[in-house]
Amino acid sequence: MGYSRRELMRRASAVGAGLLLSGTATSAGNCDTSSVTGTLLSSDGPLPPYFAVPLPQPPVLRPVSTDDTTDYYELTARAGSARILPGVNTTIWGYDGIFPGPTIVSRSGRRTVVRHFNELPVPTAAHLHGGHTPADSDGYPTDAIVRTGGTLPDIRQYAGMTMSPGDFRVNYGYRDYVYPLNQRAATLWYHDHRMGFTAPQVYYGLAGFHLVSDDEEAGLPLPGGDKDLLLMIVDRAFDGDGQLKYPATDPSLLHEVGVSSRYHNGVLGDTILVNGVPWPFLDVANTRYRFRILNAANARRLELALDPPPADGPHFIQVGSDGGLLGRPVGHDLISIAQGERFDVVVDFRNYQVGDRVTLVNRAGSGSTAVVMQFRVGRREIDQSWVPSTLSDPSEYDALTPDLASVTRAMRFSGGNPWEINGAPFDLGRVDADPKLDATEIWKISTSAHHPVHLHLVQFKIIARTAGVRPTDGGWKDTFDLSPREDGYILTRFSDYPGMYVFHCHNLEHEDMAMMANVAVG
Repeated sequence: MGYSRRELMRRASAVGAGLLLSGTATSAGNCDTSSVTGTLLSSDGPLPPYFAVPLPQPPVLRPVSTDDTTDYYELTARAGSARILPGVNTTIWGYDGIFPGPTIVSRSGRRTVVRHFNELPVPTAAHLHGGHTPADSDGYPTDAIVRTGGTLPDIRQYAGMTMSPGDFRVNYGYRDYVYPLNQRAATLWYHDHRMGFTAPQVYYGLAGFHLVSDDEEAGLPLPGGDKDLLLMIVDRAFDGDGQLKYPATDPSLLHEVGVSSRYHNGVLGDTILVNGVPWPFLDVANTRYRFRILNAANARRLELALDPPPADGPHFIQVGSDGGLLGRPVGHDLISIAQGERFDVVVDFRNYQVGDRVTLVNRAGSGSTAVVMQFRVGRREIDQSWVPSTLSDPSEYDALTPDLASVTRAMRFSGGNPWEINGAPFDLGRVDADPKLDATEIWKISTSAHHPVHLHLVQFKIIARTAGVRPTDGGWKDTFDLSPREDGYILTRFSDYPGMYVFHCHNLEHEDMAMMANVAVG
């Protein structure tokens, strides 16, 4: 039985008071593999069994109204109760009280307005990750929504930067986010982006999918319907009562920065969740399936493969990336996916026999984090889908070439406490890049550790990296997975919308610990 609304609010306040946040790391206190940057936070109780719960899909949100140009939606950030571990109700913070939040499905070029309400004891700020969005609806970290009757916390320090309540633009109760969605079909996602507290608030559940469709995608014979599925992958840790653990430095979660110094590298959990369920299974037919994979973890990189491998062909056929469809499909036997990245892939279960059980594994994990979920090939069906050799018109992508760039910028991601870009932590008053509207630029990005670099407003092309461009680097990107001590180069055009945006590391603890910078487009 779920909790009453009064009990949920009591438990939500307990989260805000830090009663559910204390935790201890493993004795080593280091990352659990060499291919991720972070510190392992172990669960206090026994972990749930593998492959005991079927994979759910988030519900699709219905618009509250529509007109000739616009669909209007409403979402509420509030406490909820989730059955994540066997026999236990876990308090989460979710959009409409669930994790993942409801999926929004929009049409390219059709205006979408989302009214975000906040009923949590802390401020929120919603960001549409991958959205080509006007600055006042992008979810700038200080554009806060405070619950009706609430007050803005008096946050004086953010990773050493002096702040005051006057630095925040506050909406009480709700805020309307306007998305023109003049962009290609793509798998986007929305999540909290609160200044200094993105990591704990996403960790507690404030994330969901936002899909954009268009005629080009709709005309393809790719798997659809119940064979077009969402996979949001995260890692979490739980206390002995089955509640989420997060190593907060301030038990109130209202003052100072959100994570204790031992976890500045990033928080890694020991329990893999897919769509909010630990190590689920999915019954499949011996046909093709399309999976829209999102790594929504705070700090964990994934290296995904199938075990056993298919009898013929690649493990995955990639059809899309962060910014939508590729020009042509690309086969992969391993997909490295950093925090914030999306991979749109087709898995061909015709390469398995009915009765086979296929595990989606994480080669970058160990122990419980080396396993993601299981596919059970249980029936035969006629497959009327296929993957065509041409997926989308590549002309716009191909036309963006380095010779068009008017500026080359250098951005170095380094530090640790705080994390820094070009030797400085985030400062609200400092502009770190000032591209002209409609300008094309090359950015050289250098790293000290693993840093998935995310730019707001734009999609970009990866044009070079130290070890050579990866097979998974193709297509329009908004998040760039960079290895330690690597130089990478991206090419992008800052179009349509002037204003102040940010770019940052999408290791969320790094972002909260000041690895973020301002981009003033104009």
